[in-house]
Amino acid sequence: MLKEIMLTTDLKMLIATATLALLSFMPYFIAYIKYWGIAGIVGNRENLPALPQWAQRAQDAHANLTENLVHFAVLVIVAHVTAASNEITAMGATLFFWARIAYLAIYIAGIPWLRTVAFMAGWVGEVMILIQLF
Repeated sequence: MLKEIMLTTDLKMLIATATLALLSFMPYFIAYIKYWGIAGIVGNRENLPALPQWAQRAQDAHANLTENLVHFAVLVIVAHVTAASNEITAMGATLFFWARIAYLAIYIAGIPWLRTVAFMAGWVGEVMILIQLF
């Protein structure tokens, strides 16, 4: 069905970002398996050893992505249904997607200042879309 609909760059970036959110739990899930085992994962997760800091950062990065996906999706969908999608919204959506990939990698690696730069780049992408709606 998606092949019948004209997918703008904005919508393609929304799908790509949703896919990223869908898969971004994998790094810390791998840590669950390594440090807790299957019994720990399926149990009540009480009295388990702490995960390494990178795994906690991966979990935080995933949560941050899902929080930001909400308003990104609203902006892209509103731009699409109001026919406001253009080169600027496409650039904003693309910037948001690549900034979120960078954010995940940088956050997991534990690089604080660069993490903030990546977050702000994604925010700028959203603002680019928002401005086109007015």
